[in-house]
Amino acid sequence: MKKYHKITPEGIRDYLFEECLLHHHVEHRLGEVYHNRGFRQVVTPGLEFYDVFDPERSGIPSETMYKLTDRKGRLLVLRPDSTLPIARLTATRLQGQEKPLRLFYNQQVYRNHPGLSGHADEIMQSGAELLGAGGHRADLEILVTAIEALSACVPDFRIELGHAGFFRAIVASMGLSEDILEDIRGFIETKNYPALDEILDTLPQCNEVSALRQLPRLFGREEIFEQAESLALPECAKEPIRYLKKLYAMLSELKLSNRIMVDLGLVQRNDYYTGIVFRAYVPEAGEAVLVGGRYDRLLELYGSPMPAIGFAANVDILADVVAAQGEQTAVVPQQVLVHGEEGFEIKAFEYAAQLKERGISCEISVFEHRDQAIHYAMATGIPRIDFVADTTDSIMLTKEENG
Repeated sequence: MKKYHKITPEGIRDYLFEECLLHHHVEHRLGEVYHNRGFRQVVTPGLEFYDVFDPERSGIPSETMYKLTDRKGRLLVLRPDSTLPIARLTATRLQGQEKPLRLFYNQQVYRNHPGLSGHADEIMQSGAELLGAGGHRADLEILVTAIEALSACVPDFRIELGHAGFFRAIVASMGLSEDILEDIRGFIETKNYPALDEILDTLPQCNEVSALRQLPRLFGREEIFEQAESLALPECAKEPIRYLKKLYAMLSELKLSNRIMVDLGLVQRNDYYTGIVFRAYVPEAGEAVLVGGRYDRLLELYGSPMPAIGFAANVDILADVVAAQGEQTAVVPQQVLVHGEEGFEIKAFEYAAQLKERGISCEISVFEHRDQAIHYAMATGIPRIDFVADTTDSIMLTKEENG
């Protein structure tokens, strides 16, 4: 039988020294933004019951989840999403906390993508959730937090802003099956005009069908609001447009509208979104680096109804973009290698502790002989070796020796 003990599964990768530091710095920058805006960190389990992510309410296809069973035969999944566990946590352990709750997290999610799709199956996400607050103030707070978080990592990005209620209002009276709705959503999101026209041509022609044809084209700046309002649609479909227009005006007053593109074709497949939805993109990446939206009905599923909004940033993509832009994080070698001569091992540990108390970073030599310690220090870039015996003597290695 073929052995796989030397490779990682498709969609999974190892991270080495500088990559780990870069990921840590990105997480730290994002975390500082959250902390400075009053968010507190939580961690949810990597394993959850399958019921938490029931596809009928999560919009996450069952086949994309990594599944296993516990000793009682109950179906578990590796966490494919962070918002649903946050909702579960809020409705249970945090139920008695004063609202609104400002929570943030840094944790992995797992999605089983088709082979050769180019998507990672293990993703480090960093996100913020504002639970127990509705209305434009909360929406504005999350959007501003998202902009600040991205600005702390990358200089060039755009946020595409839409509203889940707009698409729902258009299709509400059309009586379409879930399969047809899913196809229409997919073609609108990918802006696949021929496929969208082909499926819409099979439907009775009406104002709603005409509006659906236009959705992928309703992408741009504030002029999109006028175009959308000119469509022959019921009042319930125009209310989301008026709301987005108000929110966009507020972002303009904050001088942040230059970061915003309006996209009324943003029809998230996650069914728990109820209000604004948004995604962020950077020129160096082909997929969204941040996704978010309002999900006011999600916590009803856990018996604790409340409005909520949040977003999740892809730390892996952000770290790759930061590296591509030339920002490097080098692993800095220790300042001193402490080598204890035979019989002076304990004294070497005590000496190293004294160096650390003085703020000098050091590493204990695990070699038997001096020449081995010197070779190691030269190979790893440690500039100084302290040899500990009855007395302590030092060797300073030149840059050329280290090189």
